[in-house]
Amino acid sequence: MNRKVLALLMPALLMAGAANAAEIYNKDGNKLDLYGKVDGLHYFSDSSKKDGDQSYIRLGFKGETQINDQLTGYGQWEYNVQANSTEGSNNSWTRLGFAGLKFGDYGSFDYGRNYGVLYDVEGWTDMLPEFGGDSYTNSDNFMTGRTNGVATYRNSNFFGLVDGLAFALQYQGKNENQSIKENVGTNNRGDSGDIRYDNGDGYGISTTYDTGMGFSAGAAYTSSDRTNEQVNKGGLVAGGDKADAWTLGMKYDANHIYLATMYAETRNMTPYGNDGVANKTQNFEVTAQYQFDFGLRPAISYLQSKGKDLNTAWGNDKDLVKYVDVGATYYFNKNMSTYVDYKINLLDDNDDFYSSNGISTDDIVALGLVYQF
Repeated sequence: MNRKVLALLMPALLMAGAANAAEIYNKDGNKLDLYGKVDGLHYFSDSSKKDGDQSYIRLGFKGETQINDQLTGYGQWEYNVQANSTEGSNNSWTRLGFAGLKFGDYGSFDYGRNYGVLYDVEGWTDMLPEFGGDSYTNSDNFMTGRTNGVATYRNSNFFGLVDGLAFALQYQGKNENQSIKENVGTNNRGDSGDIRYDNGDGYGISTTYDTGMGFSAGAAYTSSDRTNEQVNKGGLVAGGDKADAWTLGMKYDANHIYLATMYAETRNMTPYGNDGVANKTQNFEVTAQYQFDFGLRPAISYLQSKGKDLNTAWGNDKDLVKYVDVGATYYFNKNMSTYVDYKINLLDDNDDFYSSNGISTDDIVALGLVYQF
């Protein structure tokens, strides 16, 4: 990374914070909110795969309808469109899409494409301006992030008995492609052929407690069957029948201060490099941020994922993710912000493991200007 570039970018200081969604309709117990953002984003990196324009647009809606005094229906949809490709490129996708029912103090139930329950804890540290939340979390990787086919029950106050005590139960149905036989699989993955993002049936649970004084603690656990293709793939792909993960986390959010940390372990779950799946990972994330009254929010974070028992030609234990992140966001108002985020990669660029497996060891500076509503 050219350090002169950093010298020019850092004074510019400065992801979008939470702005109010635009209320489109609110009448007779029916409500519809529209939200979205446009992020003019550029990466500066020695890695040709990362360097350059990364701009995107994100749009979504949240709706609800009052069925009776105790029953409310709701739904949410969110879509992402990359703005850094030529016209005609197929570079857009659905991030979220689910519908559900809320039963007063008895909780809510929904089904569709949603966040896995592990993200109930992981989301506390996934607060960096651009990077972060990637020690072990990947979309469509079991129940670590956004994923398909999840049925989720949530209760936010333990049936109205304990304020601040929330829990969730989740079931995920099988998602895989039909790359072997037409009558095998669900065809949810299309023709991509990357079995690392398939999953068998699984379940998860999470619980969090908010003290009401800014401090929260949480834990989550998931266990899933792996598909036959995953188990039998061989090579750098873990061979266990089950994919398991657990995580613990804490956060403090009060008096302009935001502190959060989490630890997680996975088994036969976490993809790495071009085609690997780790037998085991140990993951740690921590972030510290401060919100100034005049709109500036600096942040410093550390993330690490340690792969264990990898059984590669370069050794059994390797860092898969390891970096320090220094960033800052400046909010002009609730709808407009700008940010800079510097990812200082701590992976050893002299270790052939990384180049041979397609894992970048380069730093990245992200600079963005965001309009959101």
